[in-house]
Amino acid sequence: MNESESIKTRIRGAILEVVIDRPKANAVDLATSRVMGEVFRNFRDDPALRVAILTGAGEKFFCPGWDLKAANDGDAVDGDYGVGGFGGLQELPHLNKPVIAAVNGICCGGGLEIALSCDIILAAEGASFALPEINSGTVADAASIKLPKRIPYHVAMEMLLTGRWFDVVEAQRWGIVNHVYPAGELLNEAWELAERLAAGPPLVFAAIKEIVRDAEDSNFQDSMNRITKRQLKTVDTLYGSEDAAEGSRAFSEKRDPVWKGV
Repeated sequence: MNESESIKTRIRGAILEVVIDRPKANAVDLATSRVMGEVFRNFRDDPALRVAILTGAGEKFFCPGWDLKAANDGDAVDGDYGVGGFGGLQELPHLNKPVIAAVNGICCGGGLEIALSCDIILAAEGASFALPEINSGTVADAASIKLPKRIPYHVAMEMLLTGRWFDVVEAQRWGIVNHVYPAGELLNEAWELAERLAAGPPLVFAAIKEIVRDAEDSNFQDSMNRITKRQLKTVDTLYGSEDAAEGSRAFSEKRDPVWKGV
């Protein structure tokens, strides 16, 4: 698993933990983004890994996004972010495994956009959020695409247009955050959830993620047709798999299924 001084990784069983560790604030420059892309591409392509957790080092920052100091020193905002786009996740194709964000502190700008690229967001009680790009004369591009589709339009637009800060209570109220935990319990809760997911059916999870992506730009009936006609690769794989047969057998035999991912 690739890593650098700024990105630390740990593997336990089928779970990958990725930690952004760039003092003082865990900001992401071009080099760090490229490493993150390699890490998540390897995670995607490794059949032994089923779930990833993304968090920040320390207790104050998850990630404030783009490293403005690096930009002032020569990093171009339109530079090479790597295979997965900014933060390694936002534009990584075919990432059909669950990714959990464990937001341990300040999560703003591109950091919030990275968190929004995860499937489930857990947060510490003291976490805070913002999209302050307007204050540096730029646009929160990924958030401008994603946020109005996920929370009420007028709430998303206020956040984008004002750049205001909001706490974890409000983030959970609008559905940006799934669950909130005391800071000392956050990572343990993330691992507990990851272990639950790692024990689940990987082919089903892959199909869910591809269906959700496909449906973002399709009407309901078109998406349903692609599913029922097995036109989505992950759905076709699932419907012809040993895991699908195992699920039916386990149900009829009143036992827990044994998922093999084939």
